[in-house]
Amino acid sequence: QVRFVESGGGLVQTGGSLRLSCAASGSFSSRNTIGWYRQAPGKQRELVATISSSGGTYYADSGKGRFTISRDNAKNTVYLQMNRMKPGDTAVYYCNAPYGSGYLGNWGQGTQVTVSS
Repeated sequence: QVRFVESGGGLVQTGGSLRLSCAASGSFSSRNTIGWYRQAPGKQRELVATISSSGGTYYADSGKGRFTISRDNAKNTVYLQMNRMKPGDTAVYYCNAPYGSGYLGNWGQGTQVTVSS
């Protein structure tokens, strides 16, 4: 079983930056693609960005040009650098590894990100 622990969230003003971390443990391989997801109050969880084992990245429109996803395979850790943040980025952020029609791990506690206007 794969376990993910997210950290790095907090309160930031509009235009500010945060760097989130996702530490993976258990039956996790550096060959797995990892994604960052977020869920705002009253909304469904949505994909923010993914990174493949070779470093290929995908960004949802919401974060293009502002967010950067990266990974350190030696540390089994994936990062999400968020710049020029907006109130619409307020959400609980999660990470997981998409696999087939599901995910490798259970959803963790996530990390709360709040952007004040």
